[in-house]
Amino acid sequence: MSRIERVLSTLKGQGRKALIPYITAGDPHPDVTVELMHALVKAGADIIELGVPFSDPMADGPVIQQACERALKHGTSLRQIMGMIKEFRTTDADTPIVLMGYLNPMEAMGYEVFADAAVDASVDGILTVDLPPEEADDVAPLFTERNLDAIFLLSPTTTDERIRAISEHSSGYVYYVSFKGVTGAAKINVDEVAERVDHIHKLTALPVGVGFGIRDAETAAAVGRVSDGVIVGSVLVDTIARNQADTEQLKQALTDLLHPMREALDGLGS
Repeated sequence: MSRIERVLSTLKGQGRKALIPYITAGDPHPDVTVELMHALVKAGADIIELGVPFSDPMADGPVIQQACERALKHGTSLRQIMGMIKEFRTTDADTPIVLMGYLNPMEAMGYEVFADAAVDASVDGILTVDLPPEEADDVAPLFTERNLDAIFLLSPTTTDERIRAISEHSSGYVYYVSFKGVTGAAKINVDEVAERVDHIHKLTALPVGVGFGIRDAETAAAVGRVSDGVIVGSVLVDTIARNQADTEQLKQALTDLLHPMREALDGLGS
């Protein structure tokens, strides 16, 4: 059982929902990423999605695009990110880390070299935004062989056939994108999400995490009621952008945003 599967299984047994924050590695500066990761865990994160900055993040809106620009301005590389995760692991051996990004940086490193480096850094899962299941046969097995969970995206328009195909390649959890469009682009419709997630659960045994549109404790709780976990990205990245000049202030701002979401999710079981 992978670290991701163990955490999600434990939460399910406790009647709790996963809180999965996303930040971009190297934003606002590579020197503070590990501190921010620890701050997220302290605020209640169960799993961390760590974004790999890329020059053309086509699935992301302006907020995360700008985060990638800030990280790349400081020369943040994939190898450097592996080093950040190793540093994080010196004091946190339990929190699963999912690397989220695009194929190009992985391809440039070499898929097998990348997979080995991920294992060496104690990465737990890989979420590749632009890797469809039809093209995953050359990549996903490299992750499976190394006990790295391969996580794929589902959208409101994903067909049943594709949901089944994606599930065959997936492990850990599947990431349901709550609306059509880029990150940070719209307001979430919880009723539509509930209906869709219920349908997805009929087609896969994997937990379903929901991302896009979760901005506060209220939306986190609403989505938590109908899913196995909530994925919080753009609002955290925007908070980083607005507080980047002072690291301590930044960590507190992230805590002030994330901790009420943790409390709201835990309140669902009471």
